[in-house]
Amino acid sequence: MALPRPKVMTVSDAAAGRLKEIIANADKEIIGIRVGVKNSGCAGMAYTMEYAETVSAHDEVVEDKGVKLLIDPKAIMFMLGTELDFETTKFASQFTFHNPNQVSACGCGESVAIEPVKLAAQA
Repeated sequence: MALPRPKVMTVSDAAAGRLKEIIANADKEIIGIRVGVKNSGCAGMAYTMEYAETVSAHDEVVEDKGVKLLIDPKAIMFMLGTELDFETTKFASQFTFHNPNQVSACGCGESVAIEPVKLAAQA
C-alpha cells in the first residue's frame, strides 16, 4: 500500500490575493509563480520566486486558492509542508515562507538553513 503523498506547499489567503494581483498586472503572460531554493548567504540557502511562463517537465505543480505554483524539482525535499504567506508590517510588505524544514535563519533574514525532509520508511 502506498503512503499518502504529502502536499509540497500551501498558500495563505493573503498570499493568494497578492499573487493574483501580481499575475494580473504582469507585463507578460505568465501561468504562475516558480518557487525554489538556491545556495546563498551565511545560513546556506535562500528562497526564490519568479514568473513562470511555462511548466517544465519535472516541475511539481501546486494549485491552491486559485494560484498556480511551480516547484523546482531540486527544491521539493526542502519545501514539503511549507506555507507561502504575505505579511504586512509597519515597515514592509513581503512574501514569507513558513517552512517546517527550516532549522535557522541568518540575522539579516536573507538566508536560511533548511534540512531535506526525511520520509518514513514504508512498512
